[in-house]
Amino acid sequence: QVQLVESGGGLVQTGGSLRLSCAASGSIFSINDMGWYRQVPGNQRELVARITSGGTTNYADSVKGRFTISRDNAKNTVYLQMNSLKPEDTAVYYCYAVKGWNIYWGQGTQVTVSS
Repeated sequence: QVQLVESGGGLVQTGGSLRLSCAASGSIFSINDMGWYRQVPGNQRELVARITSGGTTNYADSVKGRFTISRDNAKNTVYLQMNSLKPEDTAVYYCYAVKGWNIYWGQGTQVTVSS
């Protein structure tokens, strides 16, 4: 089992920045991809950014150039630096980790961007 604990969400004005953190614990050996999804009530969860164990990154088109995902394997933590935030970035952000055939989720952290 892998446990994921997120932190760093909150309320910010348009144009502001936030950094989300997700710390993994438990059976963390051989975790592959880690990343972030977000979800707005009534909508499907969408992938925001992912990073492989080797450091390859992918981003949703809507956040390219504004968000940066990074990973500290020594701390078993993945980060999402979010800059130039927009009201449409408002959502619950969920960290995930893939290990083998299993996907693990964090509890979610609310990000609200005021206009």
